[in-house]
Amino acid sequence: MAKTGCRTTSRTRNQALQGAAGIFTFVNKALDGFTTVEQNRRNSIRTTVPKREIELTEAEWTIIKAVWDRQPCAATAIQEKLLKKTKWAYSTVRTLMDRMVAKGLLTSEKVRNATLYRSAVTREQARRGELLYALRHAFDGALTPLVQCLLDSNDVSADELAELEALIKTRKQKRK
Repeated sequence: MAKTGCRTTSRTRNQALQGAAGIFTFVNKALDGFTTVEQNRRNSIRTTVPKREIELTEAEWTIIKAVWDRQPCAATAIQEKLLKKTKWAYSTVRTLMDRMVAKGLLTSEKVRNATLYRSAVTREQARRGELLYALRHAFDGALTPLVQCLLDSNDVSADELAELEALIKTRKQKRK
């Protein structure tokens, strides 16, 4: 595998794997939501641990939501789905998706002449990362002002308040 600085380029890695006469078939297995183990046909195992907090740009959110709805999917399917909303050309979508693969947000698999993409992060991981980013940057890590802001800016139903109270009660019981 060729290296660029300290990073192995995605394209070079894929070319190297294809050139190895199909020896490698990677199987991704989520262990704890953050750790991924990849195993090839020779049974060698490689473990990668992506950063714990997922931070997505607005464009990445648009892409990953479409991928979650259609995975596995090709870039053409995502571009067609998003065309009316974003007016993005195929090359824009493909570039974004390839960059998301490099960042560990998506995985790609070459099947004949098509590249199929899947999400490498769950909705929960992405939401958690976004919320923790807001907590850290907008509220300086203070949870109470964040919750107060959410309660003040939304019409919260009695059922939602009851759910929140139950969550708080459960959390208090766990800490005892």
